[in-house]
Amino acid sequence: MMRKIGVIGLGNVGATVAYTIVTKGLADELVLIDSKQEKCTAEYYDLLDSLGRLENYTKLIMQDYQALADADVVITAFGDIKALAEGGDRFLEYHFNKEQAKQVGSALKQVGFNGVIINISNPCDVITGLLQHHSGLSKQQVFGTGTFLDTARMQRAVSQALAQNPHNIEGYVLGEHGESQFAAWSTITVQGEPIVEIAEKLSLNLADLDKAAREGGWLVFNGKKYTSYAIATCAVKLAQAVISDAYLACPVSVYLEQYQCYVGYPAVVARSGIVGIRSLALTADEQQLLATSAKMIAEKTREAL
Repeated sequence: MMRKIGVIGLGNVGATVAYTIVTKGLADELVLIDSKQEKCTAEYYDLLDSLGRLENYTKLIMQDYQALADADVVITAFGDIKALAEGGDRFLEYHFNKEQAKQVGSALKQVGFNGVIINISNPCDVITGLLQHHSGLSKQQVFGTGTFLDTARMQRAVSQALAQNPHNIEGYVLGEHGESQFAAWSTITVQGEPIVEIAEKLSLNLADLDKAAREGGWLVFNGKKYTSYAIATCAVKLAQAVISDAYLACPVSVYLEQYQCYVGYPAVVARSGIVGIRSLALTADEQQLLATSAKMIAEKTREAL
């Protein structure tokens, strides 16, 4: 079966996503689209020039929405990186990206795209909702990277504090991919042991670890003026889960009927997109944090429609 992926938006993140897909050989065809022709052409030729030295071959196509009509996955990574320089809030990209979501969603609808959209663009949960609305696709076919990345940042923070391999840390960061996210400590274990018990034994400050996860992106941004590797890795892993029908259970920005919006929560990702929602036994405090985060996302999404 031919594997086709599209990447829309070739900034620092989108270009890293495209490069990773090509070097890993995850797609037979890769469609590159950007609002700036010069930028798209540059990334296209830079990737083309790498093909002769790779083990895999990927057919590259640029600036052709029609080529996305039969794509399996489209990864959206458009954004206004300059807006983030004004301060530490992903909603600074909101005004630019809500218009981009309308244009991109409508363009995909026009060509009859019926695959899966994986959104990276910020504010991730709101923009994911707008892309679903404007594309006309089902809510199962559209989801965002959401707290998949924030959960990885939590794993990193905990692994550093306990000198552990991050693969030994399981559990979730939930809510907005943004300032109202939170580590759901009741779900988090280290080598199978609940972290709340470990924290009590070792006098570990969980609030500090929660802050480290939430602020991890800004730590990177302040030094590089963008983030790229971790978020691209997350997006590509999700695309691979769709392409391979992996039934991958992970936290993503998924539509929850209870809150009438997209929000970071564990779901199951497979060929058709979201095929299931995990059930969590959250504490009362965690339930309230999730509801508060979701309420803000829902309000911002309604404002943009």
